[in-house]
Amino acid sequence: MTPGTADSPIDTTRPHPARVYDYLLGGKDNYPVDQELGEQLPPLAKVVAAQNRAFMHRAVGWAARTGIDQFLDIGTGIPTRPNLHQIVQEVDPAARVLYTDNDPIVLRHAEALLISTPQGATDYLDADVREPEKILDHARTLLDFDRPVALSLIALMHFLPDEDDPYGITRTLIDALPVGSCLILSHYTSEFIPADQDRTDTYRSSISLRPRTRSEVERFFDGLDLVDPGLVMASLWHKDTPPPQNSGSIDSFYAGVARVPR
Repeated sequence: MTPGTADSPIDTTRPHPARVYDYLLGGKDNYPVDQELGEQLPPLAKVVAAQNRAFMHRAVGWAARTGIDQFLDIGTGIPTRPNLHQIVQEVDPAARVLYTDNDPIVLRHAEALLISTPQGATDYLDADVREPEKILDHARTLLDFDRPVALSLIALMHFLPDEDDPYGITRTLIDALPVGSCLILSHYTSEFIPADQDRTDTYRSSISLRPRTRSEVERFFDGLDLVDPGLVMASLWHKDTPPPQNSGSIDSFYAGVARVPR
């Protein structure tokens, strides 16, 4: 693990997506302001947070079992075991993982908890997804872009409004990946949430949030080859493992994995 530096102090006056997510997952690395927002969300929020996390575990595990041993995880969030590197290094102890986020508390926990196997490597970069070239420049110091890389954008792009050009950012990242690489992405939607449990506006009052429809999420995969079962609810996605428990229950995340074609 290479230590990083965070330029800004932790702001405990406003909720932060990574800390609210940590709260919803039952973590302890959050503040009263994050807990207050989390408590305003319906019980469904904790369910779908766990479903989204489980999707990540299944997807990166599948990628590792197909032979991908390099992972670029942007929007890491606060480490909640098992972390991405623990999943993939259980499959391949030599796997290399670059974590990227832009919250000081994530950096502090990353330095303490994101410890690689002796055979592999983990690194952490303090950067914003809106700086894709900075991320790629650093990634090339750890990862070999002449071989397949798995790009993980889990529960991240819905925090970018349209004016930040989330599709262009994603395309910049994908265009740097060699053939055989894959994109692992989940994205918030309000399409399946019952009206009496929809607190999108409550969340959006404190944190920028742009829910997207199925067709809008599909655009992130333009030019890629979606692997079965395609773009589905996070609770439904599985490839080489048994169906998840409670699959097909109410969800608020679309999820998919796609290959960079020849």
